Amino acid sequence: MYQPPGQPIEILMVEDNPGDARLAEEALRDGKVFNNINVVPDGEQAMHYLRRQDCFTDAKRPDIILLDLNLPRKDGREVLAEIKSDPTLQRIPVVVLTTSESEEDILHTYDLHANCFIIKPVDFEQFIKVVKSIEGFWFTIVKLPSRLG
Repeated sequence: MYQPPGQPIEILMVEDNPGDARLAEEALRDGKVFNNINVVPDGEQAMHYLRRQDCFTDAKRPDIILLDLNLPRKDGREVLAEIKSDPTLQRIPVVVLTTSESEEDILHTYDLHANCFIIKPVDFEQFIKVVKSIEGFWFTIVKLPSRLG
């Protein structure tokens, strides 16, 4: 991913489990890539963040979104559908990071144009490895367009 010198990778994590959010934040902060992670606990806040509404008027456009599916207020599937149908947001990669192993969820999220689907391991060590592998792939290998807005 292109990262101008001194510019952090902007990450939006949509996660209602504070423990999972904290583990992911720690794993990403300990990583090799300079990043800024913002966490919102539900789908409604995610869309407000992305549209810079309410208390998020100064929010930076994320370079990547880590999205749980089972969220309060607005389900992750609805959030994904809104993101991928909005021309100003649709190019932001969305990594679905969820406990669901449902084949229906996997198929549905790819139909909604998720960039990948990752099942959250319940084991602490495995969870950290998964987050670090997301960082390794999306932040050092993948080439994405520079930020637009």
